[in-house]
Amino acid sequence: MTDLKAKLHSLCLNYVQQKIDNAGEAIAEAQQAANNETKSSAGDKYETGRAMAQQEADRNMAQLNEANKLKVVLNHIAVTPNSTGVADAGSIVTTDNGNFYIAISAGVLQVDDGSSYIAVSAASPIGTQLKGKRESDEFILNGKKYRLTGVY
Repeated sequence: MTDLKAKLHSLCLNYVQQKIDNAGEAIAEAQQAANNETKSSAGDKYETGRAMAQQEADRNMAQLNEANKLKVVLNHIAVTPNSTGVADAGSIVTTDNGNFYIAISAGVLQVDDGSSYIAVSAASPIGTQLKGKRESDEFILNGKKYRLTGVY
């Protein structure tokens, strides 16, 4: 299970790094667009183009900041086995309605053996339901009943 946990953690890190790379590229492109705006006789057009490029850079900077926060969260999650049997950040939780990795919201993660796990934030609705639960515990979310079959 430690190998699986390390693999899921690595997939989450790759997800975050991709977000960081994409935001960095978009910031560079917006800066390049702002630099390429040339002042013409229509001064308002120049100012509008630069303002739009700045807004785009600001949006991408916010995305970069969010991705960096996710990376910090991941860096604080241990990939060691869960010896307590209680679901918490870093836990792999199997249920009768899917498998979950409590870390960050990164969607479905496909593992080499063909299985899939849904990476969820501990603060998400399902993450808050999973936290503190043990094997055989049950909960209902959005009208759907979940029964934990394992906590690792």
